[in-house]
Amino acid sequence: MTERKPSNQELRTRKDLLRAAGRLMKKGCKPTMDEVAAEAMVSRATAYRHFPRLDALLVEAPIDAAVADPVGLFANDPSDDAEARADRAEASLHEVVYQNEAQLRIMLANSIGRDMTDDTLPARQNRRLPLIEAALATSRHRFREDDYQRLCAALALIFGPESMVVFRDVLGFDAETARMVKSWAVRALVRAALEDAKSA
Repeated sequence: MTERKPSNQELRTRKDLLRAAGRLMKKGCKPTMDEVAAEAMVSRATAYRHFPRLDALLVEAPIDAAVADPVGLFANDPSDDAEARADRAEASLHEVVYQNEAQLRIMLANSIGRDMTDDTLPARQNRRLPLIEAALATSRHRFREDDYQRLCAALALIFGPESMVVFRDVLGFDAETARMVKSWAVRALVRAALEDAKSA
C-alpha cells in the first residue's frame, strides 16, 4: 500500500504558517497561534492542524527562513557541472544545520513524536529536495527519469539534520570533517549517476 502524499496546497499552507511566524518573530514578539493564523490568513483550526503545538512552529520558523532560496542560490550560476552544483547546495544547507543544531534536534524530536495516524499532512517541511532539484536543473536532461529520482533520493539522505546527528553522535566528527565527507559523498553519487546515464 502506497502512502498518501500531502497535496501542494497542504505544503503551501504549512510554508505560509512558517513564514507568518517568522515575520511576527522578527518584530520581537512571541506570537500566539491565533496571531500566526491571522498573519497567514488561515483559520485557527487549520494552523493547529498543521502545528498541533505552538512551540514546534516557533522552533522551525527561523530555520525555514535561514535556508537559502534554491533559485537564488544558483541565480548567477548557469553551469551544468552537476557535481559542483550539488556540492554547493549541500554546503549551503550544512551551514544552516550546524548553526541551528539545538533547534533542529528539537524539530527532529517533534517529528519523531508526532501522531502518525494523520498522514494527510506533511510531518516536515521539505527544504532539501528543492535545493537538490535546483542544483541538478541544468543537467537534468542527462538523466533518465528513474535515475534522476534515485539520485535525488540518495542525495536527500546526505542533506539535512539527520546526517548531522550521525556524524556528531555516532561517529564523533566535527562540522568541518562532516562537511568534507559529505562533499565527497555528494560528488561520488552525482558522478556515479552520470556514468550510469552514459552507459544506458
